[in-house]
Amino acid sequence: MPVKRRVTIAQIAEEAGVSVPTVSKVINGRPEVAPETRQRVERLLQKHGYQRRTGQGDGPVGLLDLVFAEIESPWAMELVRGAEQAAHEAAASVVISVLHTHAGPGRDWLERIAARRTDGVIIVSSRLSVRQQGQLSARSIPFVVVDPEGEPPPGVASVGATNWHGGLAATRHLLDLGHTRIGMIGGPPDMLCSRARIDGYRAALETAGVSIDPELIRYGDFLVNSGHDHGHSLLSLDTPPTAIFAGSDMQAFGVFEAARQRGLRVPEDLSVVGFDDLPLSSSAWPPLTTVRQPLEEMAALAARMVLAMGRGENTEARRVELSTDLVIRESTARPR
Repeated sequence: MPVKRRVTIAQIAEEAGVSVPTVSKVINGRPEVAPETRQRVERLLQKHGYQRRTGQGDGPVGLLDLVFAEIESPWAMELVRGAEQAAHEAAASVVISVLHTHAGPGRDWLERIAARRTDGVIIVSSRLSVRQQGQLSARSIPFVVVDPEGEPPPGVASVGATNWHGGLAATRHLLDLGHTRIGMIGGPPDMLCSRARIDGYRAALETAGVSIDPELIRYGDFLVNSGHDHGHSLLSLDTPPTAIFAGSDMQAFGVFEAARQRGLRVPEDLSVVGFDDLPLSSSAWPPLTTVRQPLEEMAALAARMVLAMGRGENTEARRVELSTDLVIRESTARPR
């Protein structure tokens, strides 16, 4: 089988009709390149699968980038702790970026990363297009996606949790207590983890022979206000649920408040299950029954994977799902 020759900067420059220094500026995130020229060069870098050569001057710099779409929840802080723990073990520091969008890193961010160099990037709950993947690869920046929002593109390493199993376990727990009218508040319908948790909920009901009522399924954003609003909506139905699987701990706290405002007691009048097992869940009143998602471990594993990829290890992409576990506390009980 013929060996595929590695494309050079000079070949990219010739095909793009620009100078070698111009291609080098694009690769290194330098700003003084016209947008049209930059796009043309990046298309060719991606087309040919170009990767920057590494040499003696390209050793670790001691920086890991942790990139969030949003950082409004304590959920994000658990991931920060995990990434910092693994970075500390490798004598590295963590730089946190917040994109304020779920569309993945933009060109400005990519250029800043390329200009200052990084040992690797951990991208949390964002979509990563094939083009963005190519831009990172062309700059020889290793990356791992944590809790991917959609199905990761081929060749992209990712770390997630067994969301389907967690949704199944949460719903089975409520069924085992005797609940048959169970509300479900998921996250955004286009998020992979949200769809998996709802699919687990559906599977538990189907296996138990309980019909699925679309009226009981709502889509939120995993935050408190979403749980509060959808909790009120579910509890105002003509035949309200006796239990709600809230899809996240933050939404469960919102359901707690909605129940309190309606004069309902948890768990005497309404059972509630969360998802995540944030530190707040054990000190809430009542303490929250939830599905533990190993957030710290997920981020720590992603950091170790990125660092290993930077050393030339783990060159083949891996997709890892860490197990979830049901944690039974005091927010669930048999229906009255």
